[in-house]
Amino acid sequence: MTAPAGVRCMLLRGGTSKGGYFLAEDLPAEPALRDDLLLRIMGSPDARQIDGLGGAHPLTSKVAVVRPSTGPDTDVDYLFLQVGVGTADVSSRQNCGNLLAGVGPFAVERGLVAPGRAETSVRIRMLNTGDLATATFPTPEGRVSYEGAAEISGVPGAAAPVVIDFPPGSSPLLPTGSVRDTLAGASVTCVDNGMPTVLIAASALRLTGYEDPRALEADPALTRRIREIRLAAGPLMGLGDVTNATVPKVSLLAPPRHGGTVSTRTFIPVRCHTSIGVLGAASVAAGLRIAGGVGEDVARLPANGDRLRIEHPTGFLDIESAVERGAGGSLPMAGRTAVVRTARKIFDGTVFPRPA
Repeated sequence: MTAPAGVRCMLLRGGTSKGGYFLAEDLPAEPALRDDLLLRIMGSPDARQIDGLGGAHPLTSKVAVVRPSTGPDTDVDYLFLQVGVGTADVSSRQNCGNLLAGVGPFAVERGLVAPGRAETSVRIRMLNTGDLATATFPTPEGRVSYEGAAEISGVPGAAAPVVIDFPPGSSPLLPTGSVRDTLAGASVTCVDNGMPTVLIAASALRLTGYEDPRALEADPALTRRIREIRLAAGPLMGLGDVTNATVPKVSLLAPPRHGGTVSTRTFIPVRCHTSIGVLGAASVAAGLRIAGGVGEDVARLPANGDRLRIEHPTGFLDIESAVERGAGGSLPMAGRTAVVRTARKIFDGTVFPRPA
């Protein structure tokens, strides 16, 4: 058997996730061929992903595909792909704000964007949804620096900060058109501020909201309830049948325990996140600011300022979030969202996929 050709790849930790970053030109243009190649690169389907780059968890089985932008207002286009771990699935139905943190540095490293002498801002179009973001990070003497003093919960050590700024999105903040809905017998608020998310009070599922993620995953009755809620939310949120999709996320809300705004447990789609995704946190934060939403009963909103602290199983995520009133008493709209993440290059080289 002829050994498969190697593929140029950079592995980066972006935020609290890790993934393979590829130039679009280094992968097949045909999605089916591309996805088959990525499954073999990541070692899927296999719960251990022992024969590839994947780390046996959805947070470490991710891919970013980057190319020069085709639009006048952005520098690069970024396609996020969630690669199944134990299944042969590759999904493009959602964004990933954590891997987004590595897109700017990757674009500079690959020569798609010229670096500044002190810092560089890269304008990014997220192809999964068409949303925009600007990532700003240090480039002393025109080189990407991954060293710095910024720390984020869920990641050991410190690294250089990557400030990600999201302009208001074009999609409705409340995709069902209601502040509250009843799904599978539970009162929820469905929000989309970059990530379709169903917010529900943990107490509505007879939980405290402070449980360990492994305990939540080991509860088959809870898994069934989460699936029921997701399946009911899909059509109402304009997502259709979400049986085989990773969105919407479901985020359980509880009063904060460590001085933050709210405590969360988020499911992706039924495995419990050990922290929280950037865009998931953006949707949670916006949802908490909606009068009459389910977050109103549990959140501790600050008296002033846009910064909210979202607590999660391994710490917290600080995010600046604003919600604006709709004209003429219409539904609220998302305002500016900004967050600080970090990224670190782990390797840059050639990956050799498993033979077809």
